Amino acid sequence: MAVKNRLKDIRHDHRMNQTQFAMHIGVSQPLYNRWENQRSQPNQEWMLKLAKRLNIRVEDIFYLEDE
Repeated sequence: MAVKNRLKDIRHDHRMNQTQFAMHIGVSQPLYNRWENQRSQPNQEWMLKLAKRLNIRVEDIFYLEDE
């Protein structure tokens, strides 16, 4: 199983581009781009920080996908 995320959908819901959203959550745009495009995933600490900053549950951002 692979960890996937819904960051792109959440960003679109906030009506922000990647640079704006990265600033909103407190990371660089290149790092956010890697997360959004599933090239890497945030560590557990960042998963919790993102959920808190976006005021949503971790499970609403990240999920397991069967491979």
